[in-house]
Amino acid sequence: MKPKHLIILLLMNFFWAGVYSAYKIIGPNLLSGGIVTLRFGLAALCLLALWPCYRGPAPRGRDLLKTCLMGLFVFVLGQRLQVYGNQLGTAGNSAVLMAVEPLITSLAAALFLRERIGPRRMAGFLLGIGGVALLNGAWRSDFQWTGLIPSLIFISSFVAEAAYSVIGKPIIARAAIMKTLTISLLAATAANLLIDGPETLHAAKTLPLQAWLLLAGLAIICTAIGYSVWFIVIRECPVNVAALTVFAQSVFGVAIAAVWLHEKLHWGQLLGSLTIVAGLILGLSRQVHHAPSTGHAANEPDP
Repeated sequence: MKPKHLIILLLMNFFWAGVYSAYKIIGPNLLSGGIVTLRFGLAALCLLALWPCYRGPAPRGRDLLKTCLMGLFVFVLGQRLQVYGNQLGTAGNSAVLMAVEPLITSLAAALFLRERIGPRRMAGFLLGIGGVALLNGAWRSDFQWTGLIPSLIFISSFVAEAAYSVIGKPIIARAAIMKTLTISLLAATAANLLIDGPETLHAAKTLPLQAWLLLAGLAIICTAIGYSVWFIVIRECPVNVAALTVFAQSVFGVAIAAVWLHEKLHWGQLLGSLTIVAGLILGLSRQVHHAPSTGHAANEPDP
């Protein structure tokens, strides 16, 4: 992974970590399905407007079908489960559960993309999970999850999220990233409108300005830019390496929820944050490298 890609991914994880707090603020004005329909519909319109600027071929044949299926998995099924699970629990707890996503994504990459997870990355994953436990005081007698059902609903969305990387990585080796993402979002928007289009459009007429601004930010920054950046990075590095950066969402998400939604903080968050950072450093220690200055291929990083 290039250093600039690591920095960009960490920045995007900061914005993605704020999504769960934003959902909490939008929630009273819009049902969970409506949030998904408007967020990804706006993102699809933005990317479609820029279609003439995209270079490279669009997905064709089986790749086109897979691109549409990817959109249905991620931007319909996965996101509806994630928003609904988040609304049942707290934004901070959603950030905790995000620690499961890199594990599911890496497992899917190992199974379907034949990626190898080396000992350093495995140790990084373990430190990340341990840091999340410390971050949220899992040892305390008053520690409580939001409940089994909401947690399982939220975690189940990660299976669909993993499909974005597993299905998408082979496609973007043959087709343009932006065209692939645009088509997947358009397919998802069509499905979302079929599910709750009339209700969502009716509710949209009464949304306050704050909700619209948040939806615009989620559509442009967290979706159009964020998902494009993820594709750009995993095109050049293993999915399981990029997935390690998702642990940063737990640190960012708890902090954002505390500042924005006034959710409670505790001293264990400092130790948990340091543990997660240590896991990122260990897992990425031999994966971040500069491009070679000569025409020779770069040496493969140690696992």
